[in-house]
Amino acid sequence: QLVESGGGLVQAGGTLRLSCAASGRTFSTYGMGWFRQAPGKERAFVAAITGRGDTTYYADSVKGRFAISRDNAKNTVYLQMNSLKPEDTAVYYCAARPTTSDSRYLVSGIYYDYWGQGTQVTVSS
Repeated sequence: QLVESGGGLVQAGGTLRLSCAASGRTFSTYGMGWFRQAPGKERAFVAAITGRGDTTYYADSVKGRFAISRDNAKNTVYLQMNSLKPEDTAVYYCAARPTTSDSRYLVSGIYYDYWGQGTQVTVSS
């Protein structure tokens, strides 16, 4: 089970940190991803991290502004979002799949097995 938190309303240029808490005892064996879906748009990849946290991937639209990290002792993955823009407004979802070194399976939502319920992020201009 994945439970996201930390969403909310923020002004452009502001920051938010999303958290995703996972249940289970094998968290470190799962690659974790963040995806987002804006109204009327398809779900899009945001960021991903391997099981040990040694490799991260980002969508071009968030590179340099967002940072994904994880604390395997707490079964939690984070998404630090800085310099937020109105176009970042979306429902953000975390997802999990068995960890892999092949980035193709971490940057596409179709390869993820488990999903959270989502948390709304709204950035006002």
